[in-house]
Amino acid sequence: MLRIILFLVVIALAAAGAAWVAEQPGEVVLSWNSWRAQMTLPVFVLALGSTIVAIVLGWVILTGLLGAPGRVRRSRRERRNARGRHAITQGLLAVGHGDSATARGHASAARRHAPNDPLALLLQAQSAQLEGDRDAARRAFLAMAGRDDTKSLGMRGLFIEAQRAEDPYAALAIAEEALRMAPNSSWASHAVLGFRCARADWSGALDILDNNLASGLIDKKAYRRQRGVLLTARALDVADSDESLSRDSVLEAIKLAPTLVPAAVLASKYMSEARQVRRAMKIIETAWLSHPHPDLAEAYAHVKPGDPANVRLARVEALVAKNPGHLESGLAVARAAIEAGEFKRARTALEPFVDTPTQRVAMLMAEIEHGERGDSSRARAWTLRAVRALHDPVWTADGYVSDRWRPVSPVTGRLDAFQWQAPLAALPSNKAIVLDDDFDDTMITGPEEARPAATAEEPVTVTIEPVAEPAMVAPAEPAAASVAPDGDAGTATAATAIPLPPPAPPIFHRRQSPASSGPPPVIPIVRAPDDPGIDEEATGNEFTERNSPPPGQPSGWRGYRPRRDN
Repeated sequence: MLRIILFLVVIALAAAGAAWVAEQPGEVVLSWNSWRAQMTLPVFVLALGSTIVAIVLGWVILTGLLGAPGRVRRSRRERRNARGRHAITQGLLAVGHGDSATARGHASAARRHAPNDPLALLLQAQSAQLEGDRDAARRAFLAMAGRDDTKSLGMRGLFIEAQRAEDPYAALAIAEEALRMAPNSSWASHAVLGFRCARADWSGALDILDNNLASGLIDKKAYRRQRGVLLTARALDVADSDESLSRDSVLEAIKLAPTLVPAAVLASKYMSEARQVRRAMKIIETAWLSHPHPDLAEAYAHVKPGDPANVRLARVEALVAKNPGHLESGLAVARAAIEAGEFKRARTALEPFVDTPTQRVAMLMAEIEHGERGDSSRARAWTLRAVRALHDPVWTADGYVSDRWRPVSPVTGRLDAFQWQAPLAALPSNKAIVLDDDFDDTMITGPEEARPAATAEEPVTVTIEPVAEPAMVAPAEPAAASVAPDGDAGTATAATAIPLPPPAPPIFHRRQSPASSGPPPVIPIVRAPDDPGIDEEATGNEFTERNSPPPGQPSGWRGYRPRRDN
């Protein structure tokens, strides 16, 4: 609306001006030497306006003719850029879809139409990587590394290619160069830190960590934790060669990360040697409240060297009182009680965990049975159950299981990745299956009444009476009937009677809750198929000492060791 009003005002002013010029009397005379022109004022104004319009029109035509080649060149360049951008867009989409042929075609088009576009170089590199052409990818990343705007991206691409080629020296050199050019480069810092940790260059790793803090890559809390991890790693590494440096490092580490288990164990050892027992106990108690661990319990029990076994037991009981009900608490008390000869106390400590025992619980129960009662059969039954028991917590990081704590994950190079937990493969699941161990339960608890002897005329059966532990049953299995040796069907007995099956692969069952109903079918296998049993004459009814831990257990794990009279 405002524009319309302004237009009308301009028209009115122009009309008023033209009327004023037309009403003016007189003439305009132009004289130059002998040339003379005389005209009225309106005619002069009209001639002047026409001359100005002609000059402007001529200038526009002239500049248009002179600038036509440049406009043509710009138009062609814009069309090429548009085609290049379209090729880059479609090529990157093809790379995302995994279409290597289409990506290669668009990369060629982008190289023709937009050779200087950094995204065209990225498309070339990614299409070459998609096809597995490492040489072409390396050339593209080298071209990117030679440009100022894509130098960091090119260096990272070269680093990835060096890793794929399994050339750690080239990868380290590239990462260090990238970190020197860009101190705030997260990937370069992570890579260099991992390489220095792999070479046990803890001082260099601490320098990188300081640089990360200064560059703002990590916050203060993460810095303190990671510095504690690196100091602990250095302390463990030089514990035998430079005890002074090891002590100073671990004491600084325990201040930065008081819940770090390896740091607490080593720091308590140095404090105990320095006769600072109360401080050593305080260090272990702080770590135990956060992360109960068998190494902490062992260090706490022996914080005063030379103490008798009953004193160590009392000390461990005081420690576990700070975190009762935990599996490690029961195991720690049971271990200390066995060493003190208090087998009833050990049995009581393990009682909450015997229904679903872990491997260490089962092995400790075997040691209790053998040490307290000398019952080799029950001890052997617990040992067999340990083979099929749940896995105990171990040091794990990114699916990797280690027998000891490590500062860096060997899979991803992530710092402070190892956690004390059950491995992923051993976590409980509704799809998990375990071997039926009713036979082992019967060996442990014992039958309540004698079994009738089988005769040649009667069906050969195996009868198992109910046991205290939850039975392991197959959900959809019907109750089995007695079968005679010649194959004729018999009648089911009052108790759970299962015929001796023909040779077949082992049967697997799911564990059923105590509230489940139905008779528990039993697999009459007296020992595992590959278990030759115990040589009574060679061993004298005793178990061979186990010097190596079972699968999945950390080093230093104490398995079953029988008491020897001689």
